[in-house]
Amino acid sequence: MSTDIAPRPGRWWREAWRLAVAALLGTAFWFSVAALVPPGCAADTCSWLVTGDPLLALACLVLLPWRRRFPIAVATAVTVASAASTLATGAALLVLCSLATRRRPVEIGPVVLAFVVASQFASDLYPIDAPPVPTWLELVFPALTAGTAVAIGAAIGARRVEVRSLRDRAEGAEREQAARAAQARAQERNRIAREMHDVLAHRISLVAMQAGVLDHRDNLTAEEHRMLVRGIADGSRQALEELRDVLGVLRGDPDRPEAPQPSFDRVPELVAAARGSGLEVTLTDSVTSQPPEVVGRTCYRVVQEGLTNAAKHAPGARVRVTLGGTAGGELRVDVRNSAATAAGARPPSSGFGQLGLSERVALAGGALEHRPTPGGGYLLTARLPWPGQDHPGGG
Repeated sequence: MSTDIAPRPGRWWREAWRLAVAALLGTAFWFSVAALVPPGCAADTCSWLVTGDPLLALACLVLLPWRRRFPIAVATAVTVASAASTLATGAALLVLCSLATRRRPVEIGPVVLAFVVASQFASDLYPIDAPPVPTWLELVFPALTAGTAVAIGAAIGARRVEVRSLRDRAEGAEREQAARAAQARAQERNRIAREMHDVLAHRISLVAMQAGVLDHRDNLTAEEHRMLVRGIADGSRQALEELRDVLGVLRGDPDRPEAPQPSFDRVPELVAAARGSGLEVTLTDSVTSQPPEVVGRTCYRVVQEGLTNAAKHAPGARVRVTLGGTAGGELRVDVRNSAATAAGARPPSSGFGQLGLSERVALAGGALEHRPTPGGGYLLTARLPWPGQDHPGGG
């Protein structure tokens, strides 16, 4: 329970009505006793009923707001005081109920016992004109009254625990949702970075290679010079268009149609574009059927990454792309380049190409290998599982 001395803002009215209920219960007990005392007793032996009894009850009501800070002390004091104040009986029941919300029998038991014992002394405080009752009834009635207060308090305590548990679970769910959203944003950023690399790295690498040729060769003919300049301009324009398409798809732009995804049957176009940019590439394709969409798209990305790396790190090298495999086995993709034969400044590398490609191949269930070859070349190999059923028309 809360250990505040006074109720928090917004809860003062709940504390006020609890004190009001305690006062009303005490008033009911006080009037019931006043009705049983002999006439004229208030001016003689029963003067405590109209003087000390209300003052002691008022002191008990003043103590009640402190019951959260000092539950045992306040409960004991109010319960003992109820032995000398019938009007304080309501405060005693309220403090019993409040103590029971803690649901600690070791605390509740002694206070209940004190309440029952105090009720026995209260019956001897005034000369009540009533027929005698059995001793067991004098004990059972206050015990039942205290038990009712304890049961109500225990139920309230259980409800509070349940509400607190539900609130904690809701807050935990909100934190978990926030963590999932942050993870989703991180994954989306990684996906954007991977798409940017796949779309732009290949194109920019070819542009950089052509610019390097212009910078280091001074024996080009006018036609060769125009072809290189045109290739740089076309490559830059295509890179901007592809970037715009990717951004439009990532933003979910409804006015921009989704760009077609790369597929296996577009690998020859990729090789032709690289060859047209000045890269010496040969393609050997022994695949006779169309692989599934995911396998074909991954194959395209492997070839693209291999050509990009060759243009970046081995200018002037010869590149050989080999595709082979059958349905029911695996699709093997090899991109091999010889050693560089042209000098020049190499474009900067992001370092994420091989990492992103490894993730793509792993998601397709395949394996990726890359290693230097004798003579200063490099080999990039991917093995992609190919289910037994062909997919005519493919991706």
